[in-house]
Amino acid sequence: MKNLNYNEYKQYFINKLELVDEEQVNKLIDIILNAFENDNKIFVIGNGGSAANASHFAQDMAKGTREGVETKKRIKAISLTDNVPFITALGNDDGYETIFEQQLRTFAGKGDVLIAISGSGNSPNIIKAVEWANENDLITVGITGYDGGKLKQINKFSVHTELNDMATVESIHSYILHYVIIKLRESFGLSPIY
Repeated sequence: MKNLNYNEYKQYFINKLELVDEEQVNKLIDIILNAFENDNKIFVIGNGGSAANASHFAQDMAKGTREGVETKKRIKAISLTDNVPFITALGNDDGYETIFEQQLRTFAGKGDVLIAISGSGNSPNIIKAVEWANENDLITVGITGYDGGKLKQINKFSVHTELNDMATVESIHSYILHYVIIKLRESFGLSPIY
């Protein structure tokens, strides 16, 4: 990809996006809708660019799917990447690999959903959180790139992008997550564009 121009990168992105299994994306939508119907919470985690995607996706679910300020029933989504004092305290005192697991121990319950976004699928803090979630009857979804790493092996459901290019994997994940919000809005009878 040396000296790639804009149009070449655009075509590269489109070609790689075609590799994503639409059924995996549709299953993610179903999992979120089921959590909504059953009043379960949805936790989203990630590191680096995936942390940014986790934060953005959680706020889109929580705010972008409501009809207005008076909406009573809402998707209860939160990103565990956002509480900096809690994260730094856990990282400092218990080790960085515990930052998501320990938050889940505080907030999560049986039947809740954990969406773990990881380009490599091998981040120790992601793996530790998913292992705890699986042991405690949460529904786990891994959104991965590369070969999916350990996360793809241990999560209950996958949305996988088979691509060894972190920047484009993160961009494809962002695209997928925005599409999910569009479909959730449609499910609630809202305009897909928000």
